[in-house]
Amino acid sequence: MRTRSDGSTYVDTRRSQSRRRFETEKEARAFLARTVDEVNRGIHVASNALTVDDACEAWLAARRVRPTTKSAYRHALQPLRQRHGALAVQKLSKTHLVELVNALVDGGTPSGPGRQRRPWSAQTINPMLNIISAVLTDLLKQGVVVRNVAALVDRLPRTTLPIRTFDVDQVQRLLAVADQDRNGHAWHLALSGLRRGEIGGLRWSDVDLDAGTLWIRNNRVSVNGQAVEGLTKTDRSTRLLPLTPVLATTLADAFTRQAAERRSHSQPGSATHVVCDELGRPYHPDTLSHFWSALCDRADVPKLRLHDARHTCATLMHLQHVPIAVISAWLGHADSAFTMRTYAHSTDDALRIAASTLQSMFGPAGP
Repeated sequence: MRTRSDGSTYVDTRRSQSRRRFETEKEARAFLARTVDEVNRGIHVASNALTVDDACEAWLAARRVRPTTKSAYRHALQPLRQRHGALAVQKLSKTHLVELVNALVDGGTPSGPGRQRRPWSAQTINPMLNIISAVLTDLLKQGVVVRNVAALVDRLPRTTLPIRTFDVDQVQRLLAVADQDRNGHAWHLALSGLRRGEIGGLRWSDVDLDAGTLWIRNNRVSVNGQAVEGLTKTDRSTRLLPLTPVLATTLADAFTRQAAERRSHSQPGSATHVVCDELGRPYHPDTLSHFWSALCDRADVPKLRLHDARHTCATLMHLQHVPIAVISAWLGHADSAFTMRTYAHSTDDALRIAASTLQSMFGPAGP
């Protein structure tokens, strides 16, 4: 489609032509024969100078996804763009991608000025290959490339890391120390199954202490080192939860304390976020993880991740015979099957409890 000088448009039906030079007539005829064969088979693509970097940027620009999702895509494509960004995308080969994967597995690839990446695992590399594949699939549909070379690269075998959780005694020690901590209500929320982003994004307007409920409908996450707020992780993550009496009391105390702090700093009104500093400013998500690590030290419990508090909540619910569907809804999982797969590790403990129950009901006491 072209535009005339008067502003009207028309379709340009002229054929595009490309010129190439060859050393001999034999080479020229061989190239012509290959080109005619590709055209007849419908797999010919015209020469294109589009680079890998430009192709990735165009693909990212066309994604209508959440900022956090686009940031994850950009992060996954960064090693490819750093290593082969100037390469014409039509020249990108399986060998290029295999060498990239091997370099990422070994670690030490540059991630920025004076910085190097740690070794990447299958959990990071396989999604990267899937996103590169999506970029190339889009170009394949446009007729820019003849094949999706990322689809030819073997994915790495995934290793399932065991989920680590606290036991009941450790949870009680954590909560005892949390009750002496200014941000203790954050740790109560964590052990009640909320994600880090849900804790950081929770607002007082979503807490109803009179009704005993709280809405999970805001997420505060780290994107390229910056705190970004937005919608919850998935539609199912937006949920209304009942407050336990302990959690309701903890939140009420936090609200009163924050109001007093703001008055002492000449900050009228209440804070917006449930978890915030003395001036009512919400914390950066990484700051919450730092505070949590310090709490674990003070409580003399294993220094597990903040997300493992969420796993602990689900595991203890499972051991108390709460149905999987209910645990899934409480955690805001997309489906119950995911919940079952994630917390299958607690099934052995549950079975041992069941065996003990049967023994006490139907058998004599052991020696």
